[in-house]
Amino acid sequence: MPSPTRPRLALAVNPTAHAGRGGARAREAASLLRARGADVTELWRGSATELATAVAESLPDADAVIAVGGDGAVNLLANVLAGTGVPLGVVPAGTGNDAARLLGVPLDSVEDAVGVLLTALEAGPRALDLGRIEWTGGHRHYLAVASAGFDSRVNERANAWRWPRGHARYTLAVLRELVSFSPLPFDLEVDGVARAQPAMLVSVANGPSLGGGMRLAPDALADDGVLDLVVVRPLSIPAFLAVFPKVFRGAHVGHPAVELSRVRRVALGGPGVVVYADGERVTDEPVTITVVPGALTVLAATRGGTRAG
Repeated sequence: MPSPTRPRLALAVNPTAHAGRGGARAREAASLLRARGADVTELWRGSATELATAVAESLPDADAVIAVGGDGAVNLLANVLAGTGVPLGVVPAGTGNDAARLLGVPLDSVEDAVGVLLTALEAGPRALDLGRIEWTGGHRHYLAVASAGFDSRVNERANAWRWPRGHARYTLAVLRELVSFSPLPFDLEVDGVARAQPAMLVSVANGPSLGGGMRLAPDALADDGVLDLVVVRPLSIPAFLAVFPKVFRGAHVGHPAVELSRVRRVALGGPGVVVYADGERVTDEPVTITVVPGALTVLAATRGGTRAG
């Protein structure tokens, strides 16, 4: 547990997040945390592997680890911290920041984010579930959403472009993908029941949003011991265009092509299926996804994909 007077914090920095905003936000966060009495160790590394190693080595001397970056940085550190009991906090500095939304951390003000982190540290960390993805020869945890289908195709396209940056690149990739996308033939097994399911999208959500605030599973809670399965069955392009904007408000729920259910285990695969989690590419192999209750300790506000209190 942290010292009541001088908490020891490891600040893990992705300096390239959101065109360099990660570095600027890290310097501001470090200054604010020190001004509030924290003992801050800054971990700046040139690669994800080096950063994960540095964080792992810092754990014996850290009361909490603070990720400064986007969803990819949070995912990286969640995989390092899973099962350790060392809390993870977030100063959002990415493009999507769905993990920060889940934790109830303000997106636009470093000072406000630091305030939430220190308040949560004083009040006591909370345990959240993680999703676990397994495939031949590998596994990975995720905090927010694992997805395959239209969303992963958009990510594949957007990640191949160097311009434009930020949300504009994702929006353009959505429009470009719509021209050629057709439903994929998913092989699903949901809590032991197998089914062949053509679909536009299959997501297994631990938290409510992906893609920078699209509330795909608006009622998902990251501390309820289950995952929320979202299946969008085949739609014509005009029908899909009519539904897609509603996802940002969660208003797609109830549409006849949208199926939501709570599950504990999902196996999925199929030709052309690529799985992304927390915005990061995982694999194009068949996967099994399960929930790991209480696997990650976090510094969170009382709302944002978790139960109040």
